[in-house]
Amino acid sequence: MAVLQAEQGRITLQRRDETVVIEPYGRDTLRFRSTRDGEIRQENWTLLPPEETDCATELRDHSALIVNGAISAQLFDNGKVVYCKHGKELLAERSEMAFFSGYREYLPVGADNYRATVIFEPYADEHFFGLGQEQNDVFDLKGSTSQLIHRNTKSSIPFVYSSRGYGFLWNNPSVGRCELTHNHTLWEASSTKQIDYLVIAGDTPADVMHKYADLTGHAPKFPSWASGFWQSRLRYERQEDVLRVAKEYVRRGIPLSAIVIDFFHWPEQGEWKFDSRYWPDPEALSKELAELGIRPIVSIWPTINPNSENYRHMDDRNMLVRTQRGLYGVFPFHGHQTYIDPTNPKTREFVWSRIRQNYYSRGFKNYWLDEAEPEIRPVHLDNLRFHAGNGEEVGLLYPFYYAKLFHDGLMSENQEEIILLIRAGWIGIQRFGALVWSGDIPSTFEALRMSVKTGLNMAMCGIPWWNSDIGGFWGGDTQSEYFRELIVRWFQFGVFCPVMRLHGARRRTENQGKPDPALKEPSGGENEIWSFGDQVYPILRNLIGLRERLRPYIHRRMDIASETGAPLMRPMFFEYPDDEVCYTLDDQYMFGEDILFAPIVKQGQTQREVYLPEGEWVNVNDGKVYKGPASVYASAEIDEFIAFVKKGSDCLKAFRK
Repeated sequence: MAVLQAEQGRITLQRRDETVVIEPYGRDTLRFRSTRDGEIRQENWTLLPPEETDCATELRDHSALIVNGAISAQLFDNGKVVYCKHGKELLAERSEMAFFSGYREYLPVGADNYRATVIFEPYADEHFFGLGQEQNDVFDLKGSTSQLIHRNTKSSIPFVYSSRGYGFLWNNPSVGRCELTHNHTLWEASSTKQIDYLVIAGDTPADVMHKYADLTGHAPKFPSWASGFWQSRLRYERQEDVLRVAKEYVRRGIPLSAIVIDFFHWPEQGEWKFDSRYWPDPEALSKELAELGIRPIVSIWPTINPNSENYRHMDDRNMLVRTQRGLYGVFPFHGHQTYIDPTNPKTREFVWSRIRQNYYSRGFKNYWLDEAEPEIRPVHLDNLRFHAGNGEEVGLLYPFYYAKLFHDGLMSENQEEIILLIRAGWIGIQRFGALVWSGDIPSTFEALRMSVKTGLNMAMCGIPWWNSDIGGFWGGDTQSEYFRELIVRWFQFGVFCPVMRLHGARRRTENQGKPDPALKEPSGGENEIWSFGDQVYPILRNLIGLRERLRPYIHRRMDIASETGAPLMRPMFFEYPDDEVCYTLDDQYMFGEDILFAPIVKQGQTQREVYLPEGEWVNVNDGKVYKGPASVYASAEIDEFIAFVKKGSDCLKAFRK
């Protein structure tokens, strides 16, 4: 017979093959854990210690009740759990075989691990947002399924915001699955010792996201320089190439905040230093860029080759990702590579010592953390062994500890401003100053359209610092009319992203000549704003000017993001949660609370419909005032974009040249 208990601060259920605990974890939040083992493990993964709260428990006939502020949970003796907010049902567990009373499933997968599944009732009026980023062209996740795994362009952060007024955090770094379908909501971990999730109740999306940030971490203060324009390409081959481009921006009077030094500036993968053949004096380079007022950002890869000077030292000390079966190689790219293991504290200490000596001490204090998933082929995480455990069970932690390596190193140098451009994210990574980007997406209008939705879902995962490669990464032909139109529309989108960064692997042109055969990775085509033709150049220059004028507005909202978790790039419902239409809008958003941006994401398009919520809105192109709620048609030729500003907002002056 099941044993229910209502103890001080928690309720529990003990029955054959299962132990269940529900307890408070911060304001208006309950944490559920269950296992087939006899004891609940106290592993919090990346959660921060919660704020203490007063909660009440009560033992009833066939159930136990716990109340923590606005949220309550009733745990029945058959195992079912029902969550309520102010007494109204939020979500309830369900069984696919109710007569069997199997509300959670545990399938043994070896040792004391299980494939664990929990299922909730569906609600027809519910919308879901978050779950990280992937190029799936979906904004409202209701009706969708997703594998929980990191890949290039896919970053799984298992948190969703529900339009029913709660946040749900699947607190498990295992590879898994999430189904937000019309017949059920399902969360599954492929290899875990226990089920662990949190439910956060709130009156508004902002309220929920604030509490979520309290539990997972607030982003630090946004660096003062980072809100400007970032220049990047694949790739600058030599020291003089970087200086030439930086000086050209200065000569043209175009503000440039940062320039990125991409991969393979090193002699070998796993040698975190400049190749002296092409970068003879890095310290002089950083000093000259500093004199120009431009920050260098240097690419770091976690891959390592046996030919690296660091390989033997790290391999002998188990600082590298190992395989459960077969040889070491997990990523075939210029030879068989493996990865450093940042879940090992000794790895983090050693790698930072190399970074400090070869980059930081020479003036390179900002980093681009590429390959952060990590990218492996084939994607069999169960074949990986980390310091933290088997890859199937803990593999999704990789980007968190990769970012922590650099954050902790920079903090040890007393660096106050930290920003880490990274290709994958995890719960809490925002507290390390992580700037997640959407990975190596193609240079197409379809990818631009998807990027809008991607950025908004990332915002609802507690990741306020996000961007995409302006123009897309793969396949951009700078001589084509298609790409020249695309780069303008993507540039407009970039103005209204948390970070404005141009990057991409453009096709080489004839005037570049043949690449140097000695280089493992030669440069792609030119990718500076004057590289796309005389008609495009003044448009992009003007957009950089607009971004400069918006920087005070951006920094004020970034301060709010750090304090409250409210992102700069916000879905419409974030500001207007009582407007049902706003939950359906996947192609327009709020940039802060005063600017409504409606990007053009189709080739040849110059008109589109825009929904204006309640209030008075000024069209930045013609100054006309519209009253919402209303749908209006707006026009924007190639040198214009569509944005509306709340009447009376000070930021309207930024749109006047």
